Amino acid sequence: MKANLWMGKKDVRVENVPDPKILDQRDAIIKVTSTAICGSDLHLYNGFVPTMEKGDILGHEFMGEVVEVGRAVRNLRVGDRVVVPFPIACGRCFLCQKGFYSLCENSNPNAWIAEKMMGHSPAGVFGYSHMLGGFAGGQAEYARVPFADIGPLKIPAGLRDEQVLFLSDIFPTGYMGAENCNIQPGDTVAVWGAGPVGQFAMASAFLLGAERVIAIDRFPERLRMARDKVGAEIINYEETKVLEALTEMTGGRGPDACIDAVGMEAHAPGLQYAYDRVKQATMLETDRPIALREAIMACRNAGTVSVIGVYAGFIDKFPMGSVMNRSLTIKTGQCHVHRYLKPLLERIMKGEIDPSFVITHELPLDDAPKGYDMFLNKEDDCIKVVLKPEGKATIH
Repeated sequence: MKANLWMGKKDVRVENVPDPKILDQRDAIIKVTSTAICGSDLHLYNGFVPTMEKGDILGHEFMGEVVEVGRAVRNLRVGDRVVVPFPIACGRCFLCQKGFYSLCENSNPNAWIAEKMMGHSPAGVFGYSHMLGGFAGGQAEYARVPFADIGPLKIPAGLRDEQVLFLSDIFPTGYMGAENCNIQPGDTVAVWGAGPVGQFAMASAFLLGAERVIAIDRFPERLRMARDKVGAEIINYEETKVLEALTEMTGGRGPDACIDAVGMEAHAPGLQYAYDRVKQATMLETDRPIALREAIMACRNAGTVSVIGVYAGFIDKFPMGSVMNRSLTIKTGQCHVHRYLKPLLERIMKGEIDPSFVITHELPLDDAPKGYDMFLNKEDDCIKVVLKPEGKATIH
C-alpha cells in the first residue's frame, strides 16, 4: 500500500510499504477513505517531537471502511463505515472506565519512554512518535486499528466524509477546550489560535452558550473564517496589543475564559518571540508558550484557562504568580475523543454544525508532501488539508 512516511525534519514522502495485518483479535483493518493533516502533525514535521524514526507512517485523523476484523470485535462488520479516534484506548482500564480515554493505561507499549519525560504515560496515539506507542498512522491506504471494539464510530448513511472526518480529533478537541471553560450564559471566551482546532473551540463555545467569542491570530484568512463562518470578533495580534484590546472589549475585566489552541510553536512580534526561539534552539526549553502566557495574563480574576494546544515538554517564564494570586483554574489534556463521538455526531445530524467548513484543500494522498509544505507555509490561504487515498480530491 501507499503511505505518507516521516523521513526527517521537513521531509515526508509517499512510498509503498507492507499492508497492515491483524495482530490481535481486538484489531480491525480499515481501508482509509479520508485522512487529514493536523496542526499537531506540523510539530512532527518541524522536528519538535522526540522519538520519531525514519519510515514512521504519519496521520491520526482518518476514517474509512472496515475490511477485516479480529474474532473479538463483535460490534463491527466488514463494510461498516467508521471514524477512528486518534487516542488508542482499551476501554477497560481504570482511566478508560472514568472516561479519560487519552490516558488509557494499556494502549502504549512504550509507556516507559513517556514516563521518563512526563512522570506517567498517556495513551498510545496513531502516527505520533514511539514515545506514544510507535503506531502506524492513517495517512495511508489502509490502517490497523487496535481495540477496534472500543474506538471506531459507525457512521450512518447520508453523511459525507467531510462532515464527520473531524470527529477523529479536531472537533472533539475544540469542543473539550470549550467544555473545560464551564461556560455560563453571557460569558465572553477568547481563543488564541484560529487554526482548525481554534475554529472548533470557537464554534463549540457558542454551542455551549457563550455570548461573545474573540479570535486572536495573525493570518487574515483564519480571522476571516472565524468572523464569517463562526461569528467571532477578531484581533490581529500583529496589528493590535492583545491584552489592551481584550481589556477594552470586556469593560476592564478580561474574558471569562481563555483557550490556548496554539501550543508549543506559538509566534509573537518583538523580544518575547526572539527569547523563546533562542531558548528552544539551545534546548533550554522545548516549547514556546507565548500564547499560554498571554492567555493567563488576559483572563479575568477567578476565570478559566483551557489549554488544548499541544505541548511536548518544558517551558520557561510561566506566570505562576498570576495563576495563584488571581484564583485562575487551568484545565487541559489531550482530548478524550471516545467520550464525545456520539454526542457530537448527533449535533452534526441535527444540523447544529457542519464541520466541513474548515476544509480549504483536498489533495490525493500522493500529494501529501505538497500538503504539508502548503499548510506549514500558509500558502494559498491553506487552513485545513484533507488527503484522499483513492485520489479523488478537489481544491476548495
